Amino acid sequence: MPAKKATKKAPAKKLATYGAKRDFDVTPEPPPDVELGDSVHPRFVVQEHHATALHWDFRLERDGVLVSWAVPKGVPPDPKVNHLAVQTEDHPLPYIDFAGEIPKGEYGGGTVKIWDHGWYDLEKWDAREVKFTLHGERVQGRYVLIKTRGKQWLMHRMDPPQDPTREPFPSGLRPMLAKNGTLPRDDEHYGFEIAWGGRRALIYVEGGRIEVDADATNVTDRYPELPRLGRAVGSTEVVLDGELVALDKNEQPVPGVPPDRADLETDSALRRAARDHPVAVMLFDILYCEGHSTTGLPYTERRERLEALKLSGTNWQTPSYHKGDGAALLKAAGGQGLPGVVAKRLDSAYAAGKRSGDWILVAAK
Repeated sequence: MPAKKATKKAPAKKLATYGAKRDFDVTPEPPPDVELGDSVHPRFVVQEHHATALHWDFRLERDGVLVSWAVPKGVPPDPKVNHLAVQTEDHPLPYIDFAGEIPKGEYGGGTVKIWDHGWYDLEKWDAREVKFTLHGERVQGRYVLIKTRGKQWLMHRMDPPQDPTREPFPSGLRPMLAKNGTLPRDDEHYGFEIAWGGRRALIYVEGGRIEVDADATNVTDRYPELPRLGRAVGSTEVVLDGELVALDKNEQPVPGVPPDRADLETDSALRRAARDHPVAVMLFDILYCEGHSTTGLPYTERRERLEALKLSGTNWQTPSYHKGDGAALLKAAGGQGLPGVVAKRLDSAYAAGKRSGDWILVAAK
């Protein structure tokens, strides 16, 4: 980080709104009257903010304050996709190092993490356009913020993607399907997973927001308990494969297809259903991760990437799989009233939209 010049007091007028919104006897955020030096090069920070809605706060050091925008989907990695940025109040310079927990009930209550930081070269700054080059640990390249109306701006990457091999975020994918059969004789070449008999779903996660696709239908709104999965994934862009199952009163998965909820027409009815008859998604595969399709990777590598996300919560789980010894898992599944197991070749790719013999659904007796 570049060296600092002599200190100067933060501009009180610019920070009046910031100060009025916060009780500094309660929040750990820095007060507006802290003195801090300016950098030789202006700095920036991107903070991942788990408030009422997950978003990213993008801040540029300018004239003694941090000029700030809330970016719901984070800094765009690809020039083909623009992200909304909503300008918020200026923040004091010490906020550039802030990470911690803003107490519930306070303005912006929730967890703040530093997602990236560094310095920037300024190319243009006027009332309608801010153009700059970021030099961060995670993000480098030319960007522009373009004002559209009021406090709304668009954030656009001007350079090609930082990763030249980056692939666009996909849509319209279809799940790979298993064939019915018996346990393979060479079961040491297979991974075995529990078959839940639930409703198959692909879950698209981009910028901390999810879309649940079941039977080529967007059913996200029917399951208000699932969007919190986007918070758990955070800024990672992924497409996940899994099964929707019901949960019992002890929050344990119940085999079988959960209620569809298509007959529930109001938000209040859907929220009651989520509370009284919740569902969970049992995750078992990953089709896209951080700018790259993973469908061509072997099953074992896809599972490694899925498990690295550490997705475990009341309404989402990543059940383990077992290499070999499928007979033992099938017997255990039958003993627990589960439908059976799915045997998946360890070296198999993901054949999206196809029914493949590389996956075998074996029913419990």
